[in-house]
Amino acid sequence: MALIDLPLEDLRGYRGEVAEPADFDAFWARSLELTRRHELSVRLREAPGPALPALEVHDVRFAGWDGHPIAAWLVRPRALPGPLPVLVEFLGYSRGRGLPVDHTRWAAAGYAHLLVDTRGQGNDTPDPGAPAGGGQWVRGFMTKGVQDPATYYYRRAYADCARAVEVAHALPALGIDVDPERVVVAGGSQGGAFALAAAGMSGGGLTAPVAAALVDVPFLCHVRRGVDTAPEGPYPEVVDYLRRHSPEAVEQTFATMSYVDGANFAARAQVPALFSVALMDPVCPPSTVFAAYNRYGERAAERPRAEISVWEFADHAGGGGHQVQRQLRFLDGLLAR
Repeated sequence: MALIDLPLEDLRGYRGEVAEPADFDAFWARSLELTRRHELSVRLREAPGPALPALEVHDVRFAGWDGHPIAAWLVRPRALPGPLPVLVEFLGYSRGRGLPVDHTRWAAAGYAHLLVDTRGQGNDTPDPGAPAGGGQWVRGFMTKGVQDPATYYYRRAYADCARAVEVAHALPALGIDVDPERVVVAGGSQGGAFALAAAGMSGGGLTAPVAAALVDVPFLCHVRRGVDTAPEGPYPEVVDYLRRHSPEAVEQTFATMSYVDGANFAARAQVPALFSVALMDPVCPPSTVFAAYNRYGERAAERPRAEISVWEFADHAGGGGHQVQRQLRFLDGLLAR
């Protein structure tokens, strides 16, 4: 696979033209206000399955958007003394939370790891669907309810992410020895967009605070460019949708998607972040990642530390274990472990 985007020297300063709705902050404040009309209702139970003697594993359920039940795993080391830092991880497109044995890396590193299922994309978390009038969409989730920001799928999914951060803060009251001052949000691809949203909403005071963000090859950043240039992944769903609709649908589609654009959330973030980008990524073109990275924290009173790992010969898989090692070093310095 060849390089598919701008040269690296151009990417380092690339911002692009990213639309931002005038009521962006008010929209998300209202969205979270509606979400909080339902109790968080966190429930923990020991997870079934093969024993993992070195770990404590809980099946977690909590109320997301409109009170809908969201599933998660909480995996943490059994022997380490607390309070432990919490890493809240969000998942890539079409992935479910899988099994606890799939998610032991962060617990091995000494974290309480809250792995959050994505509504409609995992077996354990349904998405009741767009409200009446949500319109039609093509395959996948990208255009589900896109006719209106109020009905858009990602409005619900982002609200779930904000609630997941609140779950991390609620764990001490449930007898889990963690440190709410050291909550980190993380994810790759779609999960990277979710981490940016959680960090941005935290920076705006809309949800519980986070201490740092790990953002790998994030999706849903500079969305218009992603749709125009990405040959693979979910962005072509939007192309398929617009091909089937009238030209008037184009403006509304991108207006709706501007409310979930990770570049707009990145600008509002106020905590340190480590990004990664892959220069041969056909799913999240590098310019879309740099558009978010170069805006990160620019609206904070004091711009936070932000770094980016550039994987020159990687595709959408990014830096793999090498990036995880960088993340661990990054967090060790921040969290004074």
